[in-house]
Amino acid sequence: MKNLLPVVLLALLLVPVTVPAQETTDSAVVAMIMDEGMNRSQVMDIISEMTDVHGPRLTWSPEYREAAKWALARLGKMGLTNPHLEGGTPLGREWSLRKYSANVLGRRNFPLISFPKAWSPAVKKTGEIIYLDAGTDSALDTYRGKLGGNFILIGSPREVKAHFEPEAVRESEKDLLELANADDPANRSGRRRRFQMTEEQKQRALVAYHAMELAQKEGAAAILTPSRGDGGNIFVQQASVPSHPDTPWSSRVGVYEPDAPTVTPQIAVAAEHFNRLVRMIGKGEKPRLDMDLQVKIGGIDSLYNVIAEIPGTDLADEVVMMGGHFDSWHGGTGATDDGTGSAACMEAMRILKALDLKPRRTIRIALWDGEEQGLNGSRAYVKAHFGAKEEGDDGEVKYLPEAAKFSVYFNHDNGSGKLRGVYMQGNEAVRPIFREWLNDFDSLGANTLTLANTGGTDHLSFDAIGLPGFQFIQDGLEYFSRTHHSTMDVYERVQEEDMKQAAIIMATFAYRAAMRDQPFPRKEMPKPRSLPGSN
Repeated sequence: MKNLLPVVLLALLLVPVTVPAQETTDSAVVAMIMDEGMNRSQVMDIISEMTDVHGPRLTWSPEYREAAKWALARLGKMGLTNPHLEGGTPLGREWSLRKYSANVLGRRNFPLISFPKAWSPAVKKTGEIIYLDAGTDSALDTYRGKLGGNFILIGSPREVKAHFEPEAVRESEKDLLELANADDPANRSGRRRRFQMTEEQKQRALVAYHAMELAQKEGAAAILTPSRGDGGNIFVQQASVPSHPDTPWSSRVGVYEPDAPTVTPQIAVAAEHFNRLVRMIGKGEKPRLDMDLQVKIGGIDSLYNVIAEIPGTDLADEVVMMGGHFDSWHGGTGATDDGTGSAACMEAMRILKALDLKPRRTIRIALWDGEEQGLNGSRAYVKAHFGAKEEGDDGEVKYLPEAAKFSVYFNHDNGSGKLRGVYMQGNEAVRPIFREWLNDFDSLGANTLTLANTGGTDHLSFDAIGLPGFQFIQDGLEYFSRTHHSTMDVYERVQEEDMKQAAIIMATFAYRAAMRDQPFPRKEMPKPRSLPGSN
């Protein structure tokens, strides 16, 4: 979370002129923001409509576009100006889940706890369940000619243990202190080493690749794999195009890409049910599966970022931004990933507009599309408006004129947890600004600053070209243990008081950034080769 509080007006009046300038912000405004955000909050209504009515919001799906239009309408009703959808690349194929059921038939019949992976094709079939138990390529030969029309279990049974530790956690004082004491990422020598598989891991990956190839070649009805998690919760993302393990990630084809080949339907199965099927087959049972998966696979479409703003006054051509990603996976309703971030930003904008504040700079909200496929929406926006880095690790940044008018971007995307401070992304110059801003939020638990970087979300699109972009430190709660990309990423997992706190801090940070005499300090930026339109 960001350093967010202004100095009391009386204290400002007492500061001698000779003292270096502090962040001259109005503490009365902060009090108004806190009152509006705590006592008249709409954040839970926003996230309920976003998730219960307009979730999930899978990238490139008709459901995403419908939800984006709802967000535009709601932002417009708040009084924001210029609400619009801004398209971007890459293009992707539409996919919607229409119906799904899977029932195991045998000595005992039971519904299979499972969920289809996105961009799987339809299947309506009853067939045998076969466990492709092969540790080597040669062992696969025993299954050749037996897979067509059947349901294939690929993967190893997962050990499931009782949970003796809580699934939801808040950041401890020890954790926050370690973050506060983290060194400057720029001081770390050497480049990060790429992950290297062991020989055993390579062998397993190769066999799994050949197993998927065989299942697809022989026309298996579907491939079933064990899900991460337990207790019936299923973590599910997209189907995959079989790729040799030596294929670089950057060269692998995404199943949603316009020219992607058709794949065998792929299903994530609850660990307990996957394990049970493996054990049943091991005891000589021959279970069958009746599956009805209905999907709609449509045409090729663009990404759509949701954009709206509160216009500035004397510095209206300069911009402060806040945002989170609006897209989600399809198993739940996209509540904590990242409905919480989107709702916190929408509520922050509502608060600012409800108070009729007049920021000097324009404050712009951006709800990003395509984050789950690689920060695609924010990358496309940054490239279109501010510039891009040329190819290669040492590539130079080529800036657009709008970059000179950009101040700062604040991002929210790590679940429902309370904001606890700010990752400064190695930018020491922002410490005194954030430190003073956070003073007002010490009682709300937000007081930690760390030079450390954090990854995996949309502030990186700005930071990658030297623009100030920041993500908040958040309490993890049960984000990774229970909700992240899972069927239980739903409204009930959202914590109301934490959401109110987050929206208040987002609103205050954006307002204060918009009111500063100077734009936000930047890390050392590579010199642009040229600025279009410049001499």
